[in-house]
Amino acid sequence: MASLLIIGASRGIGLETAKAALAAGHRVRAFARSASNIPLSDKNLEKFPGDALSANDVARALDDVDVVVQVLGADIGPGTILGGTTLFSDSTRILVDAMQKSDVKRLICVTGFGAGDSRDALGPLYRLAFTFTLRRIYDDKDVQEQIIKASDLDWTIVRPGLLRDGRATGLYRALTDPKDWQLTTIRRTDVARFLIDEVEQNAFSHKTPVLIS
Repeated sequence: MASLLIIGASRGIGLETAKAALAAGHRVRAFARSASNIPLSDKNLEKFPGDALSANDVARALDDVDVVVQVLGADIGPGTILGGTTLFSDSTRILVDAMQKSDVKRLICVTGFGAGDSRDALGPLYRLAFTFTLRRIYDDKDVQEQIIKASDLDWTIVRPGLLRDGRATGLYRALTDPKDWQLTTIRRTDVARFLIDEVEQNAFSHKTPVLIS
C-alpha cells in the first residue's frame, strides 16, 4: 500500500486516478481547491483543500506521502488560447521545490501528446488545429516538463493522446520510442490505470511515455 498525493483530483484524470488508487487499496490525499466536493467516500481517502500555486498548501500536503501524481488542467477558452497560461510551470516549480526539500522523491506528472518532443509527431491536420488552439497552453507544459527533468526527483512524465470518457479497457499502449508515436484516443480511466501501475511498478522512471489505445 502506498500513500499518494494526487494534485488535481477533483475532475478528469485526477478523479479517475483517485478512484483507481482507492480500488487498489492505496491511501489517497486528494488535493484540489474544491476537494470537499469530490464525489468519493472511502476510509483511505483524505480530501485536502488547497491551491497548487500556494507553496504553503503544497508543502503541507507532502507530509507522510510516498508518491505525488500531478494531474492539472487549464480551462481552454479565449483567454488561454490567445494569451496562454503559466499555471503548469508555476505550480510545478512550487511542487518540485517542495519535494526537493522533503523526503518525497517520486513524481508522476501528466502533460499531454504535443508536449516536449512529442509535438514533432503531430500529423499535419492535428498540427494546424494544435497551432490555433493549444499551442500557447502547451508552450507552458514544455516549461513544466523541463523543470521536472532538471530536478533530482525520480520522475515519470506521461503524455496521453486525445482524451475521452468510458470504462477502462486495459488495452492502452505506453510508447517511449518517438518513431512509434501517433496521436489516437485514450480513455481517462485507462490513463488512471496506467498511473496506478506506474505507482506500483515504477517501470518508466525518467521516461516520457506517450499513452494511447
